[in-house]
Amino acid sequence: MALERVQKILAQAGLGSRRACEKLIDEGRVSVNGKTISLGAKADPRIDEIRVDGNQVGKPEKKVYIAVNKPRNMLSLNVSDDDRPSIFDLVKDERHLFPVGRLDFESEGLVLLTNDGEMANQLSHPRYEHDKEYEVRVTRKPDDEQLTIWRRGVVLEDGYRTLPAQVEVKSFTKNGAWLIIMLREGKNRQIRRTGLRIGLPVRQIRRVRIGPIWLGKLQPGHFRYLRPDEINALKEYVS
Repeated sequence: MALERVQKILAQAGLGSRRACEKLIDEGRVSVNGKTISLGAKADPRIDEIRVDGNQVGKPEKKVYIAVNKPRNMLSLNVSDDDRPSIFDLVKDERHLFPVGRLDFESEGLVLLTNDGEMANQLSHPRYEHDKEYEVRVTRKPDDEQLTIWRRGVVLEDGYRTLPAQVEVKSFTKNGAWLIIMLREGKNRQIRRTGLRIGLPVRQIRRVRIGPIWLGKLQPGHFRYLRPDEINALKEYVS
């Protein structure tokens, strides 16, 4: 193995995104063979002793990519001081996994988990504007004006204007409708807040796609490891 930048080695070992690992180096918390390093240093993880805060970093973990169908009333984060159930109770994997595509407690659907910190950051950071698709049930039948407003962007109660979105009616229910919504951002409870803002209260949210990865027939409360072709599609998507 050729020498690699230490921040890349740390990210591959599951210590965070490459940018977060660069910060560890800038803060003087990383050493190679007993010497504190600066940004730009390289090492060979097979033979060099790399430590963060005095703790030795093992060999880079094998990358894993997991699709989870988060049920309603479950957290998509691992919060130590919150006793509510979490998707990390479903996925028993000893590796340090990052959630991609967090959902609020009441929402359901696709969340990705991975120990690939760099990819998790690329898929999660707002500046990349990756698309996510949702099935959304509203409690009133939308009219053309409401759909047009949602599509072009809505000013929320805090003054933030949402990006344009793709919004289509999938089907009508007795009192409302199911919508297909594709977003390129993910502000906190954005769909629910937008619906309330324009007079379409949201009853149910199910995410069905993140980038090239679809929820498919995965049942609520279940998970699966992504296939090699799906992993390749993800890597091409973020490149």
